[in-house]
Amino acid sequence: MPETLAQVLVDTVKNYPKPDFMLFKKEGRYQPVSTEEFGRNVKHFCLGLRDLGLQKGDKVIILSENRPEWVIADHANLCLGAITVPIYTSLVSEQIRYIIDDSDATAVIVSCEDLWNRIEAVRPALAKVRHYITFMEKAPDGVLTFGEVLERGRLLDEKNPALFDSLVAAVRPEDEASLIYTSGTTGVPKGVILTHNNFLSNVATVTKIIEFSDKDTVLSFLPLSHVLERMVTFGYIYRGCRIGYAESVEAVAENLLEIRPNIMVSVPRVFEKIYAKVMDNVLSSSALKKKIFSWALRVGKEYGRRRLNNEPIGGALQRKRNLAHKLVFSKIIEKTGGRVRFFVSGGAPLSKDIAEFFYALGLVILEGYGLTETSPVISVNTFENMRFGTVGKPIPGVDVKIAPDGEILTRGPHVMKGYYKKEAETREAFEGGWFHTGDIGHFDKDGFLVITDRKKDIIVTAGGKNIAPQPIENVLKTIPYISNAVVLGDRRRFVSALVVPDFDKIADYARSSGIAFSGPAELVRHPQVVNFLKAEIDRATPNLAQYERIKRIILLDRDFEIEKGEMTPTLKIKRNIIEKKYKAMIDALYEEEKNNG
Repeated sequence: MPETLAQVLVDTVKNYPKPDFMLFKKEGRYQPVSTEEFGRNVKHFCLGLRDLGLQKGDKVIILSENRPEWVIADHANLCLGAITVPIYTSLVSEQIRYIIDDSDATAVIVSCEDLWNRIEAVRPALAKVRHYITFMEKAPDGVLTFGEVLERGRLLDEKNPALFDSLVAAVRPEDEASLIYTSGTTGVPKGVILTHNNFLSNVATVTKIIEFSDKDTVLSFLPLSHVLERMVTFGYIYRGCRIGYAESVEAVAENLLEIRPNIMVSVPRVFEKIYAKVMDNVLSSSALKKKIFSWALRVGKEYGRRRLNNEPIGGALQRKRNLAHKLVFSKIIEKTGGRVRFFVSGGAPLSKDIAEFFYALGLVILEGYGLTETSPVISVNTFENMRFGTVGKPIPGVDVKIAPDGEILTRGPHVMKGYYKKEAETREAFEGGWFHTGDIGHFDKDGFLVITDRKKDIIVTAGGKNIAPQPIENVLKTIPYISNAVVLGDRRRFVSALVVPDFDKIADYARSSGIAFSGPAELVRHPQVVNFLKAEIDRATPNLAQYERIKRIILLDRDFEIEKGEMTPTLKIKRNIIEKKYKAMIDALYEEEKNNG
């Protein structure tokens, strides 16, 4: 195993030559980048940065959508010994300015005109930045193009052919590789310092317990600024996988059919949307098709249960499963390209029902758990050890224990060096010699880790009952008529929820019920619509304790948005922001109930 990410790059270029190491969409078609071209561009971009005066330890911003140049720039930084600071493309100018300034970055790499405009808006305040580089073919004034930096590197390589190898050799495992700012569901983002060894400890272990190979094609969909996509990309490169880049969130369905991946890493929201689409198609089909689907799903679940428990399948069940695959499952699997070996889900809890649903179809989702601060994987389900409703067992080399208050603590080579320029927060996070994750959870009897919720998100009702909102929200999001939900009730007498309907389905329901409406705002205020959705929620949550049940709901006329600060770039709800934004409506709901009671 190479000791640094720079050495991973050099080894891969040597060991996995292929004409289509990376694939990106251009002019309506996927274009290949060979391993040789990738390696050459990393070398020349690294030397180009060196020619501009960048040194080991300098911070370099990357603000770009997923594309080969992102990975080339990242690896060039790593080979130079510089530190990559990724920024989510969904952030606004002021958030971008904060990260550039706080990180002390001296160079900014930006992909397109839209993102450049956000930089330019705050450029006068970026006194520490010495160089701006763009992936655009034509650069604004005072900005270098990617090609110009490559050319500088090529000329330096001609003059000093041994320089690149000497830079790679000078990088040490303990050197800082990246400064990643947490997306921050609460408070100001903190810069997480991750070393080469942090990332490689995860890469080495994860690629050992979950098989990646140079025969695999992967679809890169999660932003590379997300620590999970970044770490698995290091894993893909280490194993020589072929990497195809999705054009956008909206284009993923189309790109799955074009790339036909064996592996894709995502967040639960994507699987929730696929599930909703399948169920929507079922709901709108004929009675016979609904009956066939229900039968097939029952067969798939029983087949999956026996497989997971290592019980004999039996000839009769196998024949039923084969028929279910032919009639139902194959058509859904074909929509993923037809070659998926497994998906990986991380970043937030995945609904147990959705995990079971996909497994019944023959699509395996390996759910894991981790944080930016842990490089990121702490635990993960594998083919050998899988249990729905859990995030698997801790990976080898990683220690995990549960604190008396239920908080998950961890230590090992995966844990960050600390928070950048935040000594007090770093000391607090490492109190007692263990990293405090801020998540609440427990181990089941077989050692699988179960996440309950974020420590700060736990609801304590006026009656003193502790309620974890995320598992309830996950159940609500499996209801076909609901797109999103936030469960409320902290210091309140009962539990309520903000609900974002699936507007297409609710509009269909309204029309079929003779309800007149002019748009979403009118639709969500109609008492019959509210009562209908409340009844759907009651039907989906019979197993909740009495104090956990949702007594009242507020329907919203739009979904939560990243741009409005209501969600993180990884699609996690910013609960405190939402509660503040809708405070008047929430207060009115509880006041009305109090008056009625």
